[in-house]
Amino acid sequence: MSHLTTSTTTVGAVEEQEMGVGVPGYAHPLLAPVEWAELTRPGTPLHWAVLNVAEGPGDRPDPHCLEAAGRLTNAGVKVLGHLDLRHGSRDFGEIVSEAHRFLDWYKVDGFYLDRAPTDRADLPEVRRVAATLEAVLDGEAHLVLSHGTHPYPGYAEAADQLVTFSGAWTDYRWSQVAEWTAEYPPEKFVHLVHGVPRSHLDEAMRIARWQGAGTIFFTDHTGHPGHTDRFGQTGAFQTLPGYWDEIVSRIGPGVSE
Repeated sequence: MSHLTTSTTTVGAVEEQEMGVGVPGYAHPLLAPVEWAELTRPGTPLHWAVLNVAEGPGDRPDPHCLEAAGRLTNAGVKVLGHLDLRHGSRDFGEIVSEAHRFLDWYKVDGFYLDRAPTDRADLPEVRRVAATLEAVLDGEAHLVLSHGTHPYPGYAEAADQLVTFSGAWTDYRWSQVAEWTAEYPPEKFVHLVHGVPRSHLDEAMRIARWQGAGTIFFTDHTGHPGHTDRFGQTGAFQTLPGYWDEIVSRIGPGVSE
């Protein structure tokens, strides 16, 4: 497995346990050029960014995504290919095939495994998938399991990071962390929260720190009520937060609470 390391645009090294940002997947570069450009700004506290071309790598290389991924890689940013596990129902061969296409076309540094299962019974298969993806990248893959909630504790050993919260601010502000997470450092956990008002941004960051999350993505956007994509997201994570500069300044180099 890989580790979060400091580079020209990536701060928040494991050793310093600094908070950083993980981008779960902006819209296509043609639709969100500003968002993709912001990710290469020097000093951005970015841990990784997810590339989702067409609910995966697509059927052929996309020139716009190739350019966006190349710029991130050149800036020292980890690019993760989006793979859908469908809560454990996805065919193993399909997952591996998509992983190879992501690597061959976009030279990704790892994978974001969306809709990851949470039950103990599914853990052996997820471990099999994770081990295979590690092999695809010669043991250097950065793997993020996106459960959206706290899974069975054994999943913590199957990937570099777990998304243990993905949802609305109204739920996040009253959320509780599972006791077993205290056995792991903050860089193990990711929180993705939409609908966070600007006036509550500091509160949201305090909650993330209290609950031991080292990678976050907070946004004031809520998407379109009643309209979600196949992954259950509102689209809120596909655009730049209105207070992006404030997030960067609060958790950038040398910033702590």
